[in-house]
Amino acid sequence: MLYDADGTRGRLTREWYERGFYSEETLPHALAAGCARYVGRKLVFHSQGRTQSHAVESLYEQGRSMAGALHRLGISPGDVVGIQVPNRVEGYVSFLGAILAGAVVLPIVHIYGAREVSFLLRESGARALLVPDRWRRIDYLERLRGLSDVPQLDHRIVIGEEVPAGCIPWSELQAAGEFTPPRLRADDVALILFTSGTTSHPKGVLHSHNSLLAELRVAFRPEGTRSVVLSPWPAGHIAGVLSVLRLFFSGEESVLMDAWDADAAAALVERFRVTRSSGTPYHINSLLDAAEAGGRNLSSLSDYLVGAAAVPPEVVERCERAGIVTYRSYGSTEHPTVTSGTPEHGMQRRARTDGALNPGCRIRIVDDEGADVPPGEAGEIVSQGPEQFLGYHRAELNNDAFLPGGWFKTGDIGRLDAKGFLTVTDRKKDIIIRGGENISSKEVEDYLARHPAVAEAAVVAAPDERLGERVCAYVLLRPGQTLTIDDVRTHFAGLQVARQKTPERLEIVPALPRTPSGKVKKYELRERLRAPGG
Repeated sequence: MLYDADGTRGRLTREWYERGFYSEETLPHALAAGCARYVGRKLVFHSQGRTQSHAVESLYEQGRSMAGALHRLGISPGDVVGIQVPNRVEGYVSFLGAILAGAVVLPIVHIYGAREVSFLLRESGARALLVPDRWRRIDYLERLRGLSDVPQLDHRIVIGEEVPAGCIPWSELQAAGEFTPPRLRADDVALILFTSGTTSHPKGVLHSHNSLLAELRVAFRPEGTRSVVLSPWPAGHIAGVLSVLRLFFSGEESVLMDAWDADAAAALVERFRVTRSSGTPYHINSLLDAAEAGGRNLSSLSDYLVGAAAVPPEVVERCERAGIVTYRSYGSTEHPTVTSGTPEHGMQRRARTDGALNPGCRIRIVDDEGADVPPGEAGEIVSQGPEQFLGYHRAELNNDAFLPGGWFKTGDIGRLDAKGFLTVTDRKKDIIIRGGENISSKEVEDYLARHPAVAEAAVVAAPDERLGERVCAYVLLRPGQTLTIDDVRTHFAGLQVARQKTPERLEIVPALPRTPSGKVKKYELRERLRAPGG
């Protein structure tokens, strides 16, 4: 199965057991232990201007009831349960219940429509789907009616007052009943999560109890002092999944937002005295903008992890001026955290590298043939580690995903310095090849971020008959600012940047297409340029 044809997976698994990263513990065991350890700790859900607070023991007991209900519906260990619910208590409880029942959880991004959801259900073979009746402007009942070609889907469970015929009211599943936890193995699949949509073809990523627990043990170490974490991550994102489980592993009280709203986030930081948070550059920049505009007090926020997208050094430097110690990290749905900075690293490291290796992780920097490049040179990042996924849901997708020895080909370009700090320089497919010369889109984005008029930039290749590709910049402007292509040329000349890296096409846009986690969908920008008249 997966990439184990040559025994690689078995060898790596044995190594992680021998080194203590893996154990016989499963997620249900870990959740029960966390509930007992952190009695009274709270989780706050923020949805549409309202907040609800729930203690960990209450959430756990509701999760047990949900697990019993799923068992009575015929959901067996290994069956897939899809959950398309924003960050609200019903979705949280459903997630816990599915885990405790031994099901494979399929978190689905809350904005996906019927066509996308049908694809995910069909690909995963999900037997049950949970959705709200409505949320904000989304009518999920209409989406339920639009599902197609999902014959294996036995149960449609609806959260809310309006439950169509043939669907099961979520409220009826919360009646307490006898429940005997199933026997599970730590190497069983626990999660299938589809890649978030920065490419046009999402792939199902399989994680085991062991791979998720390895990530959780490193990412969420119990702390001596109480802290409060703000999570902007949607439930269908790997960071959202980890945020759901954080309370049980670190005891850190958390505030979960059902949708990103910078003004609301600034108010929540002030109200709950949030000490830590994480997000993309989009999240932290808009949070700081909202706090400045609204006079909000962010003084409690002392620690911020920024990643899941290209991070210009200016973002870290701006946070530093605001009194927030900020550091970068690098990972993916397939390998959640490969490297990370820490508050103890110096400013130069935190602003200009993506940190050092997480415990147990390894990386190599290789060329197009898979050979290691000389130290300090850029190449594709390939990784190994106990948090690494088992493989993709379709075995054929693994053929081009790994190098011999189980090294995952990330598709990202980066370099390692002499101290072992990684700097991600670009996505492999985002390299712009202009007249045979490779230009890093991230490098150009970092230069643009230094211009006072630029709030955010996304740089992609524009087709060109003579040179093959040219540099095109899509730019969001700061309020009241203007920018022309001549301004951009002057800016780059002042930075003494090679002329070939200077954008030759400028598109001022009111918004950039994004995934729910805040990543820019660059493939959509490239498609715009390739379209007739683009």
